[in-house]
Amino acid sequence: MASDQDERFLEKIADVDLTALEPAPTRLKAKVYSALLRRQVETGPLASLTESHSCGHELCVFEQLVRVSPVGEMAKSLNICRVCHARVLAEHMENAPIYWNGCPYVEFKKS
Repeated sequence: MASDQDERFLEKIADVDLTALEPAPTRLKAKVYSALLRRQVETGPLASLTESHSCGHELCVFEQLVRVSPVGEMAKSLNICRVCHARVLAEHMENAPIYWNGCPYVEFKKS
């Protein structure tokens, strides 16, 4: 059962006008996304790029290159974004000059 203090806290949160809030900076979104990917890799391999592509997920140009390369599925399960310059730019610059389709770091600029 929630205490009165918990109830007041939840009521205060529910009272926030979300339309007045500004979106998070793209640098923050990029850092959070990168941290989440690092944590996800700690629990086991990611889905392979072949698998992701066959499920309809859009891949960036570098992920496409790895997907069509003659390497094993284990190599295609690596976090390609970890070594991509787009990640570094997005984490350190607001509205980084990256524009290719399928890149999650580009998507952060749009929202």
